[in-house]
Amino acid sequence: MDWTTALLLYGVLLGAFLFGGVLIGTAIGLVGIIGVTLASGTRMWPTFGDIIWNTTTSFTLVAIPLFVLMGEIILRSGLARRFYNGIAVLLRGLPGALAHTNIVGCAAFSALAGSTVATALTIGTVAVPEMRRRGYSDVLTLGSLTGGGCLGILIPPSIPMIVYASITQTSVLAVFMAGILPGLLLALCFTLYIAARVILNPRLAPPPEAEERTRARWRGVIDSAPVALLILAVIGGMYAGVVTPTEAAGFGCALALILGLAYRELSVGALVDALRNAVVTSCVVMFITINAQFLSFAIVTSGISRGLSGAMADAGIGPFAFFLLLLVLYAVIGMFIDGLSIMLLTVPVLFPVFQAMGYDPVWMGVVLVLLIELGALTPPMGLNLFAVQSISNAPLGVIGRSSMPYALIIVAFCLLLYVEPQIALLLPQAMR
Repeated sequence: MDWTTALLLYGVLLGAFLFGGVLIGTAIGLVGIIGVTLASGTRMWPTFGDIIWNTTTSFTLVAIPLFVLMGEIILRSGLARRFYNGIAVLLRGLPGALAHTNIVGCAAFSALAGSTVATALTIGTVAVPEMRRRGYSDVLTLGSLTGGGCLGILIPPSIPMIVYASITQTSVLAVFMAGILPGLLLALCFTLYIAARVILNPRLAPPPEAEERTRARWRGVIDSAPVALLILAVIGGMYAGVVTPTEAAGFGCALALILGLAYRELSVGALVDALRNAVVTSCVVMFITINAQFLSFAIVTSGISRGLSGAMADAGIGPFAFFLLLLVLYAVIGMFIDGLSIMLLTVPVLFPVFQAMGYDPVWMGVVLVLLIELGALTPPMGLNLFAVQSISNAPLGVIGRSSMPYALIIVAFCLLLYVEPQIALLLPQAMR
């Protein structure tokens, strides 16, 4: 069976399983097992055991449950609420102040949660009732939450970044560092858009409030400082080379637990809930990852990656044209499949093509995360849209229209990264 037949067969099988209601992780694994079986019979089945063992004992992937647990502890200890309130005080006076607070809060919490949905839910739970009480338009509120939530997988730590590094054998630390500047610049683009939107249409937000007194501003600094210091300790420790990403995750968990106990808001029940959610989330991620490795093994044995790279070279498709094809491909796939599954499904097939096109693997990791973010904003599968709808009870159409400008900003930012790849590569190169 040649690679084109194998690619068509895998695509048909995967589509049939998904439309038949099979869960994405199970569908990917079944396609992988069927593909290997068709290629070499049952003699390669023992390799599946090796794949499971190597994946579950990977030191790199251990960071995932630790980072998830750190975010859960912060969410249930009241630190996220304190941080949001503190930032709201510091940004008071800007046009659309609380919308800016949403973006800054999402950017900060993304450095602790590593998930778009968790980021949008955490900030949104605090922001939606407060912004509605103060008279903010839902268009401004909901869009800032869905767009800001996308920062959850761009600013490290990021679960998709860890998975990407594991699949491609790229340095997790390098990919993490590559996401910092793009994440901060994207957050800045979001805030500039909000400011311009409010200035052009003042009815979207109440008039800027009077400047806070010095005492109130100090209170805002005190409320936001613990989370800021936690972020600095985790990311700074990795950048300085003091800890690996996995060690940083464990260190962050310990600091989050200490802060939660210090504020006396982390009860035993809340800690148990945090542990339970971290276990469930980690098991889901690991299950999908293992099954994706099955499919990756099938793709390698069938020669799909090698054949696809050769076909792209023979067709004369240049790096920029292929980059535009990626934008379209991920935008379409993101309408139907969640971000992590997209990463696990496409990277084993396309990574050799990325190398053939001359793309830097670290830079490509950041671009793929941005493309996954785009999928989180596009219906009908946009997870951020449903996450914000669950806490706002707003019509999905309103949320989708509010999110569209942020999706367009992400597309423009991807093109900017193509033109100026040093935006992503500056910190990894400085670190080396």
